[in-house]
Amino acid sequence: MSDSPADQILRLLFASRRTSGGPADLCNGKPCERCFAQHRPKVEHFMARGVPLHFVLPAFPAKSANRNKVLGPLPDLAERLSLEFLQSFCDYVRHYYEPGARITVCSDGHVFADLVGVADQDVTDYRTELELLLRAIGADAINTYGLGDAFHSGGHDEQRARLTGRYAQPVADIRARVVEDAAARSLFSGIHRFLFEDQLVRSEGRSRNSVREKTKSRAYQVIQRSDAWSSLVEEYFPEALRLSIHPQDSHSHKIGIHMMRTRDNWLTPWHGVALDDGEGIRLVKRHEAEQLGATLVRRRNRPSHFIAPHVMTSRSPLLVEEAV
Repeated sequence: MSDSPADQILRLLFASRRTSGGPADLCNGKPCERCFAQHRPKVEHFMARGVPLHFVLPAFPAKSANRNKVLGPLPDLAERLSLEFLQSFCDYVRHYYEPGARITVCSDGHVFADLVGVADQDVTDYRTELELLLRAIGADAINTYGLGDAFHSGGHDEQRARLTGRYAQPVADIRARVVEDAAARSLFSGIHRFLFEDQLVRSEGRSRNSVREKTKSRAYQVIQRSDAWSSLVEEYFPEALRLSIHPQDSHSHKIGIHMMRTRDNWLTPWHGVALDDGEGIRLVKRHEAEQLGATLVRRRNRPSHFIAPHVMTSRSPLLVEEAV
């Protein structure tokens, strides 16, 4: 395999790759030539023009409405560290290619807010805070793009209708794909799990089976709109390399990425919290941190992250004070 600057950049990115394969997938730890060949032409296209590489990442929609998972509706340390990771990647690219890279975060919160039980105002507030956070950390290589940027007029419901009317596939086609394709089935299972967990805590008096069936139907709709948004993003940014926060097949045209350390291959900053476990910061669900007896840290009068109990007792008071 060549050791060109393009491959070096991809190798840097693949170090944080989020793949859908199990231990039998040899590309999990060691990307093969096919892994590189899938994305190398796009990297070389930007390099030939002498401009920054452009990546698009549909992500950072809004915090989950499930307070067993998250601290609240606004970004916290999990988002901050994830954005810092993305900015750092763009910075590191300059070691191999001086113009570096830039990332467009295609925030998809308004795309399916009504399906996941999040108010559109919460999505708007989340993105506003995200923009402030980007400025606070000096993330000059990252910009955002949302449904309102694609459809400049009309309310959120109208914009969602225009998105699905122009770009969406029939739900029946998505159901068939889930039955026939293992990768589609894995995606459906992951999204259904998120929806089921989030809806269950708000469905007192309803059976788990009834909640499961309701969220199964919504999972197909979420995938339908997510695919529609993906198609729109591809139309608007046809040259960009595609990143994803979902696990992807090693040879997919999308590159799944982990922005934070986590033991859950599906967990994202907007479905979890940041926990200082003494070895660094990792992503967990809120109830998992609380079960550990972790201490909640507040910053700017808002909940920020957790510190594991053994970290609190092993660090000096000065270090703990600096951490909070």
